[in-house]
Amino acid sequence: MKRVSSGSPLEGEIGFSRAVRVGNFTAVAGTAPIPGGSGRVDTLSVYEQTRLCLQIVRKAIEDAGGHVDNVIRTRIMLTDISTWREAAQAHGEYFSDVKPACTLIEVSGFIDPAWKVEVEADCWVA
Repeated sequence: MKRVSSGSPLEGEIGFSRAVRVGNFTAVAGTAPIPGGSGRVDTLSVYEQTRLCLQIVRKAIEDAGGHVDNVIRTRIMLTDISTWREAAQAHGEYFSDVKPACTLIEVSGFIDPAWKVEVEADCWVA
């Protein structure tokens, strides 16, 4: 088993890994748009927040020994489902050739009210 950290301060507090790889399977946890350094997320659009989530997801997958081409499923959680096209645009930029199974779902909120989106991913690395 391989555990991957993204350095999020919440990993220790909550007790989770950004990603866990067991054999050929990698699961990436719900990934919020947490910018590096002192960046602010509350000024970012849903599209920009989704891209940031996907950048963090991609790094976690690569740190676990995979590649975005290995993604078999994604879940995009939004606080406002009417913004799904913005999230879908960012998702398409990463996965238009891969075409994983994808679910978009509306949730009531996240830990930080400035977050508009979180992304999860599952991978299979043969």
